[in-house]
Amino acid sequence: MGSRTTPRPGSGADRWFAIKTQIHTRLLNSLTADQLRTLNKDGVRDQIGSVLEKLIVEEGLPMTAHERERLLEEILDEVFGLGPLEALMKDPTVSDIMVNGFDNVYVERGGQMVETNIRFKDQAHVRMVIDRIVSNIGRRIDDSSPIVDARLNDGSRVCAVIPPLSLIGPVMSIRRFGRKLLSTEDLQKNETLTAGMLDFLSASVEARLNIVISGGSGSGKTTMLNTLSRFIPEEERIVTIEDTAELQMQQSHIVRLETRQMNIEGAGAITQRDLVINALRMRPDRIIIGECRGSEAFDMMQAMNTGHDGSMTTLHANAPRDAFTRLETMVMMASQHVPDHVIREMLVSAINLVIHVARLTDGSRRITSISEVVEVVDDQVVMEDIFVFDRTGVTKRGRVVGKFRATGYKPVCLSRMKAYGIHLSPAIFSEEQEVKER
Repeated sequence: MGSRTTPRPGSGADRWFAIKTQIHTRLLNSLTADQLRTLNKDGVRDQIGSVLEKLIVEEGLPMTAHERERLLEEILDEVFGLGPLEALMKDPTVSDIMVNGFDNVYVERGGQMVETNIRFKDQAHVRMVIDRIVSNIGRRIDDSSPIVDARLNDGSRVCAVIPPLSLIGPVMSIRRFGRKLLSTEDLQKNETLTAGMLDFLSASVEARLNIVISGGSGSGKTTMLNTLSRFIPEEERIVTIEDTAELQMQQSHIVRLETRQMNIEGAGAITQRDLVINALRMRPDRIIIGECRGSEAFDMMQAMNTGHDGSMTTLHANAPRDAFTRLETMVMMASQHVPDHVIREMLVSAINLVIHVARLTDGSRRITSISEVVEVVDDQVVMEDIFVFDRTGVTKRGRVVGKFRATGYKPVCLSRMKAYGIHLSPAIFSEEQEVKER
């Protein structure tokens, strides 16, 4: 799908921005405050068109019909949307948008970073778009609070930073979420996992195992969590807790909770830990935490150990063992007087599986390991890999080559699955049967 682009800096680009700004200003000056509040895109299109035609005549501007339509659309984007970014937001191939200053915009397509020729008029133009995003969800960004996480109407997540923290003017990144949810068939087609791994994971969710999904930024943790949530029975009550809501659960009996930042007086903040504590009073069957990143890990661990099994969360880590170490650190933040070995015992009792996902150098995303948390021996957590992805090389075109394989380890949790009436084929865990070249 082609996307409309804005000219590079130069006399042509400056003229284009000047015309657009002039028409935008005339439009706003011709409307009352009441009209501005009730403005809608369809109702104002003709009005902008007439202002545009009048300006073209007055200034004697040579402009083709195609250029007029394009200019009209860009002005509508300025009034109602995200300005120059609207073209990228309409492009389904774009998964991330990164604005590094007013004249430097990158996108991610197919896992690869690509520079675009999209640009804003100046730093004030970028700030105007950020302010529009933030005001729409009731948050603020200013010198006293120069960082904000926000959510667009389509579920896309926005992180914006302004000076003095940003040295290159206002910047922002937009993590987009596709309108189409990836199915389990899509994940197998994309070679994110194998059919045997999917069978094991679906059984793990149905048997109410507690699962942690770890990985780096952009590795697909949230996508994997959304996928696993589809195996939760429809009759169960789910409470989700997130800093910025981005989970796309398919069940009907669901309560979605989102944290709140402090107000302008510096009070009123509601943290993930506050929400986890409150969720325990809401009679959930499962608690899903979008991303565990602080002291809420302690209360999540307690919930997993006290009847809310089948709960899930994600966290940033480079490997499954690193994920467990991070969890220990986060629990310690909330329970400084509890000995380390006690925390490890509690975590091992609470967490059954760690699924590690990664974005490889070619942009593809893989489950690189599924590990079972077994026990604590000599004050060390024992984790056993059930499935792994072995990377073996790279093709001339840069595509990562590797294979999924079962390690031959038969997980302890199989007995729990049998208690739930789930019987998996032993062949799933056979190393000879599972090896598949990719």
